[in-house]
Amino acid sequence: MRGIQYGGFMADIIIIGGHGKIARLLAPLLTERGDNVTSVIRKPDQADAVAQTGATPLVFDVENSSRAEIAAALAGFDAVVWSAGAGGGDPERTYAVDRDAAIRTIDAAADADVPRFVMVSYLGANTDHGVPEDDSFFPYAEAKAAADVALRESDLDWTVLMPGALTLDEPSGTIDPAAIRASNLPGTSRANVALVAAAALADSASIGKNVPFTDGSVPIPVALAAL
Repeated sequence: MRGIQYGGFMADIIIIGGHGKIARLLAPLLTERGDNVTSVIRKPDQADAVAQTGATPLVFDVENSSRAEIAAALAGFDAVVWSAGAGGGDPERTYAVDRDAAIRTIDAAADADVPRFVMVSYLGANTDHGVPEDDSFFPYAEAKAAADVALRESDLDWTVLMPGALTLDEPSGTIDPAAIRASNLPGTSRANVALVAAAALADSASIGKNVPFTDGSVPIPVALAAL
């Protein structure tokens, strides 16, 4: 691998879904510590906002690209962060992005010899998620479960981040790593998700691990070290 040092920094990292809220919070954390970041976006008019995060914008349609095309885009990187999503509403597109494109990207990362893959999933994601088929959330639950399984079954150095309901709260730097899905859980700041992703990329303790969490009182480095 070219740059990544588990337990250190200086990696070439590509973020899929680079215009998303979590990605735009994550990119500055990575660039400020010395990583080189490329953020994948779908629309050219998103480039300026992404460039302001310190990342290099790359216009690339992962939804409609083949495995080989994605592998070519990933070549030379040390790590992939999947933070893309269809955004709900359209089941067909949810499956196309959150399941199919995610799985193609996992396979493409292996083809391109990219060793590290961090998936942003959600708290409660599982093949036995329990969401009824007539629930509008069902396609997303199915899609994320399939993508998470594909990543866990790959030979990549994977981490699945599983935050609770996302908020726009300020970062606290502290989480509850013992969280389980329940209706009375506190929210999970997107800024804290970005902090966890950045920490996971630099900490080998998170490799091969699921990381369920909400906002809480445990410092992120302590929570990851305990994995």
